Amino acid sequence: MEKIESFKIDHLRLLPGLYVSRKDTKGDCTVTTFDMRITAPNREPVIDMPALHTIEHLGATYLRNSDKKDEIVYFGPMGCRTGFYLLIFGSRKPEDIFKTIIGMCDFILNFEGEIPGACPAECGNFSEQNLEMAKYYIRKYRKILYEEKRFVYPK
Repeated sequence: MEKIESFKIDHLRLLPGLYVSRKDTKGDCTVTTFDMRITAPNREPVIDMPALHTIEHLGATYLRNSDKKDEIVYFGPMGCRTGFYLLIFGSRKPEDIFKTIIGMCDFILNFEGEIPGACPAECGNFSEQNLEMAKYYIRKYRKILYEEKRFVYPK
């Protein structure tokens, strides 16, 4: 069986950043998958579930209301809990969405109040949220994005 592309990335060298994971085209439609890597795989603790869930709710809320809302296909956590996948229509580069991701980070960092969609009628696990830990991870990620601008997977 053929190994999928994401398993070909050396996770022992992978650091937090914003990477193009893949580009898929069917007909005249292209979707770019971004790897929003928040923690260093196999070297840092993974994102705890309540914080991951809160980032998912707030990140999706921001992105689907941003200036890129018509381009967003999907935003959700990686199974390994080291980051998120963001799928966007079009052939894109990290620089194309950098400001949007920073905006999402700022939205999460400044958010106060009830988490959108965190009620029994709107979420299958509504009570597992942690805004303060979500802010911790996003504060760290935002700083790395600005200082390091890691946009290319390690070779």
